[in-house]
Amino acid sequence: MPIHILPELVVAQIAAGEVVERPASVVKELLENAIDAGASNIRIEITGGGRQRIRISDDGSGIPPHEVELAFQRHATSKLLSAEDLSSIETLGFRGEALASIASVSQLSMITRHIDNESGLMIQLAGSEILRKQAIGAPAGTVITVENLFYNTPARLKFLKKENTEKRQIALFVSRYAMAYPHVKFVLEQDGREVFRSNGSGQLADVIVAAMGLDSFKNMVEVKGHDSASGSRPEINVTGFSSVPSLHRADRNHITLFVNGRWIQDTRLSYAITQAYHTFLMTGRYPVAIVMVQLPPSEVDVNVHPTKAEVRFRDPEALFSAVQRAVRRSVVELAQTPAMRSGRFGGLGFRANDWEHWDGSASTSVPQQQLGMNLDLHSAGQYTRIPLNNHTSTTLPPDSIPEGIGAPAKPRTLPILRVVGQVGATYIIAEGPSGLYLIDQHAAHERILYEQFMEEHERHEQVAQLSLEAQTVTFPPADAHLVEENLKTLAEVGFTLEPFGPNTFIIRGVPALLANQAPDEVLAGIIADLEAGTTPGQASIEEKIVTRVCKHGAIKAGQILSIDEMQSIIRQLERCKSPHTCPHGRPTMLHMTSEQLAKEFGRLG
Repeated sequence: MPIHILPELVVAQIAAGEVVERPASVVKELLENAIDAGASNIRIEITGGGRQRIRISDDGSGIPPHEVELAFQRHATSKLLSAEDLSSIETLGFRGEALASIASVSQLSMITRHIDNESGLMIQLAGSEILRKQAIGAPAGTVITVENLFYNTPARLKFLKKENTEKRQIALFVSRYAMAYPHVKFVLEQDGREVFRSNGSGQLADVIVAAMGLDSFKNMVEVKGHDSASGSRPEINVTGFSSVPSLHRADRNHITLFVNGRWIQDTRLSYAITQAYHTFLMTGRYPVAIVMVQLPPSEVDVNVHPTKAEVRFRDPEALFSAVQRAVRRSVVELAQTPAMRSGRFGGLGFRANDWEHWDGSASTSVPQQQLGMNLDLHSAGQYTRIPLNNHTSTTLPPDSIPEGIGAPAKPRTLPILRVVGQVGATYIIAEGPSGLYLIDQHAAHERILYEQFMEEHERHEQVAQLSLEAQTVTFPPADAHLVEENLKTLAEVGFTLEPFGPNTFIIRGVPALLANQAPDEVLAGIIADLEAGTTPGQASIEEKIVTRVCKHGAIKAGQILSIDEMQSIIRQLERCKSPHTCPHGRPTMLHMTSEQLAKEFGRLG
C-alpha cells in the first residue's frame, strides 16, 4: 500500500481515541469546558449509560456566534496563545481537542448564548459534518447534547463496558468535580432519576456528605497545611479531609487527589497520604481521603497525558513532604483528643511533643499505650456466654456442643487433635500425633463458615435470613450503581435489598451469620470487593461476597472460648477440604513437629 495522507475524518477519529475512551470521558471533557466558562450551575443528564445520550447544561459565559463553528475545529482553543502559556496553565482544558473529538464519533447538538449577546445559536453535527445552524432564543450559557456515541466507530462501541459500569464512572467524575469546585452546583440525573446533587455552598464538607454519605463524613477529619515559599521551594497549600484510622479500605482507590482544581492520579502522592497513617493502619489497609493541593501553576506540567489525569511537578519532594505532614498532623491531633482516646481509638495515647519527632520516614513510630480488651474473664469450666456460630447471648453447659457443630461425615483432612488451651484469647493450642498445633481461631472459623456456606450455595438451598424493620442504607452514587447491578447476586447469598429513593435501599434480610452485625458495615466491605472484581482463585463474585460475610460472622481475635468451643472448632476444621488456610489465603495454623520440639529442648543429637 502506498504512503498517503489520511482523510480528515479518520484523523479526527484516531485523535478521538486518545481523548474519548468511553462515555465518562465525554462527561469529563464537557464538565471541564463548563467550569472553565465560569458556570455556577451544571446539570448532567445521562441515558443508557451515556451511549444513547449525554446532555450537559451550564450557565457559563457561552460562546459568541461567530466562534461556534470554529470551536469544533481541532486545536481550536481560547485558553492558549503561545507555547510559553503551557508553562502556567490555569484552566482545566487547553488543547482544543475535546469538542472536535466528541463531534467526530457522535451526533452532537449545541445551543449556546454568550452573555454579551441577546440571542443564541444552535448547531447540529454528525461525524464532524455540520448539518444545521440557526439563531435561537436561549438563556446565557451552553447546552450540549451528545447522542449515539461511537455510532460510526463500531469497533470502539464493541469494547465498551456494561451500562452500569459506565454509570458508575460518570457518577465518580461528577462527584470529583463537585469536590474540586464546591461553589458550583452540580446535578446528575441518570435514566430520569437524580443520583447526585451538590448545593454549591462553597463548603467541601457539604459535597463530601452528598458524595460519600454522612456516616463516612463523620469519620473524617479536616486537613490543613501550608508551606511558605523558601529558596527554590514553592508555596504549597494542602486542604481537604482524611479518614480517622477506624475508616479504611482495601485499596488506594478511595484516595482522591486534586492539584489546582484538577483531579489527578499520582502514585507518589497517594503513598504520601498512606505513609501519614504509619502505625495507625494495618498493612494492606488504606485511608479514605480527599486532598486538595494548591501551588503556582508554573510548578506543574499538565501537558504529559492525553486525558490530563497525570501531571509532573518541578519539585515532587517538596510536595510529597507537604502532603504527608498535613495529613499526619491532622490524624495525630485527633488521636490526642481525650474523647477519642477513650472511645473510637480504644486507648491510643500520644504525648504533646510526639509530633515534633515525626520526620516522615517509614521507620518512625508513634508511642502507643497498651490496648485493653474489656472482656469478662471466665474459666473453661464455667458456662460460656460466647457461643460459636450465631453470636447470641445464650449460655452453654461445658459438656454441650452448639447445634450444627458436630463433625459431619466428611473425609478427615487433619489428624485428630486435642485442645490444650488458648493463648492471648486469639490462638488455640492443640496436640496431635505428630506434634504441636497453634491455630488462629478467627481464621479457622472463617474457613469452616466459608465451606459450609459454599456447600449450601452449590446445593441451591435457601440461605437463612433475618427480617429487619425498615432499615435503610444510603450509598454514594457510584456505589449505589454497583449494588443495584449486583442485587441478584447479593440475594443469592442472603442479602435482600430493595431500592428506596436516590441511592438508598431498604434492607429486608441479611445472612443469618450476621444477625447481630451492622449490615451497613458488612455491605461497605462487600462494595469494596465488588469494585475490585474477582481475584485469581475465585471462580465467581459470589465467592467473594461469601468470603466477606464469613469474615464478619466468624469469632474474633480477643474472644475467650471454653474448652468445648475450642474443641468444636477443631472438630469442624479437621473435616474441611482446605483446613490450612482461611478463604483469604492466610494460614489457619502453625505446626511444630515432635522432632522440632525435641531439637529446641536439646533432646536430639
